[in-house]
Amino acid sequence: MLRQMKHWICATVLLSALGCVDTATAAGSKLVTRVITAKSLAQTRIGVDPNRAMLVYLPAGYGHSAQRYPVIYYLPNAADNFRADFDKHEAQALFDRAIAVGVIGEFILVTTDLTTPIGCSWYVNSAVTGNWEDFVVNELVPYMDANFRTLPNRDSRGILGDRMGGYGAIRFGMHHPDVFGSVYALHPVGTGSGIQTMHSRPDWDRLAHVQSIDELRGDTFSNIFLSIYQAHLPNPSRPPLYIEFPAHREGAQLVTDSVLTARLRDNFLLESQIPRYADNLKSLRGFKFDWGRSDSNQDHVYSNQAFTHKLDEFGILHEAEEYRGGFGDRAWGEEGRVYSDVLPFFHRHLAFDARARGHVPVRE
Repeated sequence: MLRQMKHWICATVLLSALGCVDTATAAGSKLVTRVITAKSLAQTRIGVDPNRAMLVYLPAGYGHSAQRYPVIYYLPNAADNFRADFDKHEAQALFDRAIAVGVIGEFILVTTDLTTPIGCSWYVNSAVTGNWEDFVVNELVPYMDANFRTLPNRDSRGILGDRMGGYGAIRFGMHHPDVFGSVYALHPVGTGSGIQTMHSRPDWDRLAHVQSIDELRGDTFSNIFLSIYQAHLPNPSRPPLYIEFPAHREGAQLVTDSVLTARLRDNFLLESQIPRYADNLKSLRGFKFDWGRSDSNQDHVYSNQAFTHKLDEFGILHEAEEYRGGFGDRAWGEEGRVYSDVLPFFHRHLAFDARARGHVPVRE
């Protein structure tokens, strides 16, 4: 495969572009890498770097015409590097093939590093980890529209997420249907209550006595839930973890703080937000999520099954599919769900021309 590398200095529009690299395939598509400085992440309690790397896929036709293109904003699994699907799963070649055979029209895709030093940012504004929702909506989207030939309207913007990114995709669709008109979530987490309670997962004794965040390295569940608490129960005045504790141990007994637990459920779980954002979800051009029935964590299966039923109760049109597979597998390759389900979904629901669809109600 032929590769061409070019380097140039990127102009700054709303965000500060610090560098960029183009990688072209023989088919003519191109990957553009940039590093941008986010004002929304300038000052955080845990030292988040405001310089965020991003990768943009440009289709083969981009360099040969004045055409404008729809954009898919991709939130990958937060446990992986933001560009892992391009480096390990040949996403660029897969997109090229899909366009060539008409699975989807030509599109732009952008993926950005939206992780904190702990892990997932959960795509929300936090007094501890930074204003991630503001960054995406108020800085990243305008940057893309100003620097690439996009179709700058919500009908031509889709948002796609994988696992934790799937949570973020649905959340952005709930809160910002005026920005993103179509939503697809691959095996989302955080959609609702599982079989086990959230408070049964973390090591509360360890969380209560750590002297630094580094002491939690290797403790998967404690780190995941610490990232959830820093996003949804932040306390900038309570080092070293900067969180409110929704539960604690007294001897062998786990004592739950009812007020903080209610606040956590209302802010974090997507099922809790359906009543508030039902009209926003109803305004989407397309909404789909899926999950594997053989996920080793059956909490995900249970919560996604319940989530689709609750969406039905509120009359929210959507597609929900339980497929034969595990947690996040069967996604890439020509037999994977990105090729067989995700790209055809966006082909149906994205607007590939400049026609707008009118006003969209937004509830804050």
